[in-house]
Amino acid sequence: MKKGLSERNIGYLLILPALLLILVIAIYPVARSFYLSLYDIRLNDPTKSEPHRQYAIDVDRYADNLLLLGSALDREIEQAEGDAQERLTQLRGELEEVQGVLAEDPAFVERFETVDNLLLEGEDVPAELKRITIQNEQADVVVDKFRKINTILVDLNRQQALADGKRVVGLSNGLKETVIEPNFIGLQYYKDYIQDGRLWSSLNNTMVFTVISVTLELLLGLWIAMVINRQFVGRGVVRAAVLIPWALPTAVAAMMWKFLFDGQNGVMAKIFESIGLIPDMGVLLTTKFWSMFAVIFADVWKTTPFMALLILAGLQTIPRNLYEAAEVDGASKIQQFFRITLPMLRTTILVALLFRTLDAFRVFDLIYVLTGGGPANATETISVYAYKTMFAQMNFGAGSALAVIVFICVAIISMIFVRLLGRDLISDGR
Repeated sequence: MKKGLSERNIGYLLILPALLLILVIAIYPVARSFYLSLYDIRLNDPTKSEPHRQYAIDVDRYADNLLLLGSALDREIEQAEGDAQERLTQLRGELEEVQGVLAEDPAFVERFETVDNLLLEGEDVPAELKRITIQNEQADVVVDKFRKINTILVDLNRQQALADGKRVVGLSNGLKETVIEPNFIGLQYYKDYIQDGRLWSSLNNTMVFTVISVTLELLLGLWIAMVINRQFVGRGVVRAAVLIPWALPTAVAAMMWKFLFDGQNGVMAKIFESIGLIPDMGVLLTTKFWSMFAVIFADVWKTTPFMALLILAGLQTIPRNLYEAAEVDGASKIQQFFRITLPMLRTTILVALLFRTLDAFRVFDLIYVLTGGGPANATETISVYAYKTMFAQMNFGAGSALAVIVFICVAIISMIFVRLLGRDLISDGR
């Protein structure tokens, strides 16, 4: 009997492309972020611009600074006298010892000669030739010597024993920085964030924003969906008008609300003050409570149509004969809503809540444009905090750790939804 693939294996083959796509688009970025979070990566520091677990030498800067510092020390020795001359001579010997230690590595010697020749010819050094790893034993000696040289030169400069002290110390600092130390720190960022008050404050802001905005959007979206699901004149125009806020780009909507909430000329700020909702026009974007109110109000206006659209789609799937039978049995409209509409919308509401909750928890553009996370971080969410850390402070290691924390929170939310509300969605009721 001819054997072939089982139905189970055929099923696996059919979903394999989707799994590979998820792996590339979703899993790899998270894995990469976690990998970067294990290193102290700072784009504003050339020695920490990329992850490395071993000591390395920036051969380009080393060759340049070594030649210049050696020549500068020779001139200082010729002009110095007494104790200063002896100390400078000793430093010249220390510098030669460093060269001797590094010369024991054939790979380094070859790379140094290549880079030195390129510098002499006035050519640019390719990126792949600029750095080379060295053994920890060599690194310990080199780092110790460079620090010693720098300390003594700083001391001599303070005593005004150097003819061109500022330049010599600058070259010494430059030579010391050519040693690139390992920036692997393991889980240190996560340990620090556990005790970081700003992280917990941003998480609290995120939870407040998510819970309140999603709740209001669900209630308003359900009401709007019930209204536009009825037959009335101009229903098509109303449905199109309802979707306008959702169709606007979030950044554009946020900028619009920023003008509307302005404390000097904002129309909505004036209306809120006139009806007694706020004490003063200027509080909406300048105080902790009212700035959170402002971002929640703008988000509810922007994304309630999304909830209404999903719920409307669910309402359209409910058979009309169920309501007709309920009317024959004497059920009121309220009874029909709670006994027919809500149970039949369970799966639709779950999907709408899941997508909207995840989207609200990751909110960035609305808050960044509207308040920038202010005032005094009152509306700073975890995504805004991660952005500021990664791009404003150029701390990619810490920013990647925050990105992983966001992923973990989103994963927990997803599991809670599926566990508590979505069992029938994934098991088809079995």
